[in-house]
Amino acid sequence: MYFIETRGNDGHHPSRLSFSQAILSPLASFGGLFAPDGLPVLGEAFLRKHLESGYQALARDLLKAFDLDLESALIDEALRCYASFDNPQNPAPVVKIGDDLFVSELYHGPTRAFKDMALQPFGVVLSALARQRDERYLILAATSGDTGPATLEAFKGRANVKVACLYPHGGTSDVQRLQMVTEDAPNLKVIGIRGDFDDAQTALKHLLGSTAFKARLREKQMHLSAANSVNFGRIAFQIIYHFHSYLELVRQGAIPLGGKAYLDVPSGNFGNALGAYYAMKMGLPIEKILIASNRNHVLADLIETGRYDIRQRTLVPTSAPAMDILKSSNIERVLFDLFGAERTRELMRQLDERNYYALTPEELARLQEIFGADWCDDETALAYIRKAYENGYLMDTHTATCFKPYESRREKALPTIIYSTAEWTKFSPTLARALFNEAGLSDEKALRLIAVRAGVSVPERIQALFEKPVAQPLVIEKTDIEQAVLEFI
Repeated sequence: MYFIETRGNDGHHPSRLSFSQAILSPLASFGGLFAPDGLPVLGEAFLRKHLESGYQALARDLLKAFDLDLESALIDEALRCYASFDNPQNPAPVVKIGDDLFVSELYHGPTRAFKDMALQPFGVVLSALARQRDERYLILAATSGDTGPATLEAFKGRANVKVACLYPHGGTSDVQRLQMVTEDAPNLKVIGIRGDFDDAQTALKHLLGSTAFKARLREKQMHLSAANSVNFGRIAFQIIYHFHSYLELVRQGAIPLGGKAYLDVPSGNFGNALGAYYAMKMGLPIEKILIASNRNHVLADLIETGRYDIRQRTLVPTSAPAMDILKSSNIERVLFDLFGAERTRELMRQLDERNYYALTPEELARLQEIFGADWCDDETALAYIRKAYENGYLMDTHTATCFKPYESRREKALPTIIYSTAEWTKFSPTLARALFNEAGLSDEKALRLIAVRAGVSVPERIQALFEKPVAQPLVIEKTDIEQAVLEFI
């Protein structure tokens, strides 16, 4: 598998890269991204082969089909990271919660969020490539709450790698913040910024594309990469669990092999949904991908109207902060795949310059053949949480948004897989209010309340956060990010 640029080539970047090259240097010409120049098409025989496979065997075969320039021993080492999940053979269990409704629980890894599914193996791969090349890398990460903890966990103590993680101060849950600021490994730096996630992501993309910044790194004999889903190394591992969740439906008798299902994805930066899109292109029998948004519903608007318009919008903090994003990176890869590099470059230029672009009616029709979308506000999401709890299922705030497109955008009565991207423990104060009308609780008190009243346990890793000292207290203005990163390295 080779990778090409979503906005075309500027004559200064390679026009075609291998997988290892693309993940080590993830930003392409004109500020674009790398995307595969082709995907393997896997038919029913592939699915049948893996009906009884564990997750690691499925993942190994999919990665083999990608024909990546990675040694098989390295792939095996990367996949062994799932041994740290609750169930190594099934790290992403699929749970039935309704007649035709299932939840793929992607949060059973060390930081209790779906980012572990990709970042745990990705950390192994990138660090190993750096060692093989005898190179040192600075990994940048911008987080709205879950990418940060998962990135820090994936890279802490790894050789030849340093990580600088940017998060919006006050824009994450307390648990998410503690997962970051209590990390004390010497190769990690956590930087709170006075701003929102879009500010953090903009700073990350600026540094990735800055010739002057990269020159400063070269002086220190360091290279630059990223852990956000702008890096295709993340996406490669996110494709896998969509195949796994579909096979789980077949194993549970919800659909026959080859039968279609809806995938219902809570979306902010669109990496999870992009993995579903690529799985669909590879032959996974998906009827449509449903996109769930919160009040920052730029993605739902794009899919419903063809317009990406943030001219009069400001970011609205919600109870699902991982989706509090106005500039979504990975939609660019879908636009490129559907409409080509020239059109993608034009659309992204309009977004950068005017905070707006519009698809043609024909382009919108193509997008809507694949995606449907809807959004809900916080109070509606809390009502979904209450209803699910009354029916015996405890879920977080992001998962709750998926119920809206499940109710409003399915055109056929087919089984639907909702992707649960975070454990309830990451947002316990909101759940305490939703379930027990207990408002204003700290994370620690809310965790205890829910554990007692709902009869559930809190993972030891989450409980321990409240006893750990803060090792990374830095909070700065967004204009000071570059200097803070340079001081770290």
